[in-house]
Amino acid sequence: MIEALEQAEAAVAACFDTPPWAAAEHDLVAALDATHRLEQRLAAVKLGLVRELDGRGTATAQGASSTAVWLRDRLRLGVGVARRLVELAATLDAAPPGVRDALAGGSVDVEQVRVIATTVENVQASAGPEAADKAVGVLVDWAAQFDATLLRKLGTRILDHVAPDIADAAAEAALRASESRAARDRHVTISEQPDGRLRLTGILDTEAAAALRAAIDPLTTPTGTDDTRTPGQRRHDALADVCRLALRTGELPDNGGHPTQIVVTTSYDGLTRQLGTAALDTGLHLSAEAVRRLACDASILPAVLGGGSQILDVGRQRRLITGPLRRALVLRDRGCAFPGCDRPPRWCDGHHIHHWADGGDTSLTNAVLLCGHHHRHLHHSDWVVRLGGDGHPEFVPPAWLDPNQIPRRNHYHRRN
Repeated sequence: MIEALEQAEAAVAACFDTPPWAAAEHDLVAALDATHRLEQRLAAVKLGLVRELDGRGTATAQGASSTAVWLRDRLRLGVGVARRLVELAATLDAAPPGVRDALAGGSVDVEQVRVIATTVENVQASAGPEAADKAVGVLVDWAAQFDATLLRKLGTRILDHVAPDIADAAAEAALRASESRAARDRHVTISEQPDGRLRLTGILDTEAAAALRAAIDPLTTPTGTDDTRTPGQRRHDALADVCRLALRTGELPDNGGHPTQIVVTTSYDGLTRQLGTAALDTGLHLSAEAVRRLACDASILPAVLGGGSQILDVGRQRRLITGPLRRALVLRDRGCAFPGCDRPPRWCDGHHIHHWADGGDTSLTNAVLLCGHHHRHLHHSDWVVRLGGDGHPEFVPPAWLDPNQIPRRNHYHRRN
């Protein structure tokens, strides 16, 4: 064996002496195909060697704790790669001869072998060895046309081809087992960070995952050319919008039907001049600017403190844009009023054009509907919103975006 491998190595080394640029295109394609076949055949040889060395206990005899650790040092592999190499060698050794022959013949690659071996093992467990032998032939034929990912998908219905009489029952049993695993493994972990943020991790079952995607996918598309949010930031904002919508439905238990009520304590100067910080009733802090933004439409009970912590006003909720006023605002703006945004009213907050904390009143002439993203954007950008002569909102872009600062309007919500 070693002599044959040395000859093969010498032949491969000789290929480096032939510059590819000098070859015709069809020769280059043929050489690529031959190289790929050789690579798979060498993989079969390598896996066979790994399996034999593992079986002989060579690694432990040479002082290593396992074959994977020995391979890591011997071949300078990552330990994860080495471990998978040992596992695949064992899988290939236990697979039907047709799987090994396909890899040795160069007609399938290592990842396809992994899929074929796993699929054949499942077929044998559910339909017996005769069906498993048929599955090898079908899967090897498919491997000549499809990569490992597609091959895995096709393999889920392999019984339709090799054991059609039990395919439906087996598929139903597999689906029930999958749903049982999903129900068992489902969880969401909410970890509070020291700065008040939350880290979300978890696994959703198929039904919950479909519901989540249906809810947030329409909200994760960029809202315009000036939307610089990353995909992760858009998903974050979409989830926040869904939560705000749920709070408005009136169908949640306990405090459902009203936006979450928070007590925010700040100095009057801090709120009006956007200075300092504000304390939540949870003990965490927000910037004064964040409080001003949230105060537009969240049910925040302001406990504004003057000198000596004198309470000036608690619970002046008339600033909220609710009831008949919100309905009138929806009739006028029909959705987010920011130019180019198509978000409907249910995704929108009422925003005070002249902020309530600065003395602005809560009225139709001082309000505009904005989706969550554009509400935040307006509070943290140089865009200016105002009502035009016809009483409809218009937005003046910053000078860096439009030197002429020509007012823009939303045309998605206008009636024909």
